[in-house]
Amino acid sequence: MGQKINPLGFRLGTTQSHHSVWFAQNKNYSQGLQEDQKIRDYIKNDIQKNMKISYGVEGIARIEIRKRIDLIQVIIYMGFPKLLIEDGARRIQELQMNVQKELNCVNQKINITITRITNPYGHPNILAEFIAGQLKNRVSFRKAMKKAIELTEQANTKGIQVQIAGRIDGKEIARVEWIREGRVPRQTIRAKMDYCSYTVETIYGVLGIKIWIFREDE
Repeated sequence: MGQKINPLGFRLGTTQSHHSVWFAQNKNYSQGLQEDQKIRDYIKNDIQKNMKISYGVEGIARIEIRKRIDLIQVIIYMGFPKLLIEDGARRIQELQMNVQKELNCVNQKINITITRITNPYGHPNILAEFIAGQLKNRVSFRKAMKKAIELTEQANTKGIQVQIAGRIDGKEIARVEWIREGRVPRQTIRAKMDYCSYTVETIYGVLGIKIWIFREDE
């Protein structure tokens, strides 16, 4: 069961909540989903292109979107907010204007806020970005996974599992390698789990990174 369904969707309504909060009629639902994807993609690409990335990590844990009739509220949870707000409020206003142009919004205002998270390496998305940066620099995958686990030790987690799949280290035959530390109950609904699936392009091909982080039981 743990391999047949997204671990976050599996726990919606118990220990997980949606990252997008809005309501739409059936005929407008697909348009709303595409709009959310455009917002997230544009923000990630903008940060990656225009900001100084520290250690190959963008520092975005998640992006929450809340929609009302006349307002789209975007909350960016970052582990390293200085990467985005080096120029202060001017940079955020510029990002808001660019997102509004990208969506071609006339009747809705875009409001972007940044929330700093503690223990950034306790979040799977940031951890996956770190591993991806190591793999691009041709660091051994075992060394990268062990370093990732070391970074989570100070984040009050009860367990972590890291999995990498593809042509690891340039081998001709693709394979799956994983490492686990602590307890990771992937089939228990009451377990509060964080999960991400991340792809990274290397000179050998595309590698897939999956990370499960177990925090606590409800």
